[in-house]
Amino acid sequence: MAPPSRPADPRETETIRRIVARLEALPPDQAAIVGGFAYVLGRTAYADLHVSDDETAEMERILREWSGLDEALAVLVVEIAHRQAALEGATEDFLVTRRFREISTPEQREQLLHCMFAVATANGDTISAEENATIRQVADELGFTLAELNVVRRRYADRLSALQRGG
Repeated sequence: MAPPSRPADPRETETIRRIVARLEALPPDQAAIVGGFAYVLGRTAYADLHVSDDETAEMERILREWSGLDEALAVLVVEIAHRQAALEGATEDFLVTRRFREISTPEQREQLLHCMFAVATANGDTISAEENATIRQVADELGFTLAELNVVRRRYADRLSALQRGG
């Protein structure tokens, strides 16, 4: 007999609900946090309208280390997050990030910010202007001030393409 499915939480976005459905073994709040975290990483990777193999591998690594998911589940969650980020666009981006902010701790939000920079630098090259703009927008949506973002951004200053071009 199949376990009873959980009633849908009306506060969750469709993206988070799809990922949560695959994470049934986790407590619902933890699954929603993992789903939101993965989606925002996917949003960062897709900022330049392309997700590289290096970015995908970095997202999978981060998700395994950050959440404790096994490799197969981390791969699945990253794949779902990629597809949703590419399909859903701006409205879902904001809704998922807002929901992540509501259910996460300040420490989890700061970890996400660092992980966004890690994904953006996964190719071994510079952070593109599009990736930088997405990180800035997400940081704002997560409630970070520009000063707080800049503390984290300084660690990656040598990788920011806009700074390297003098812009």
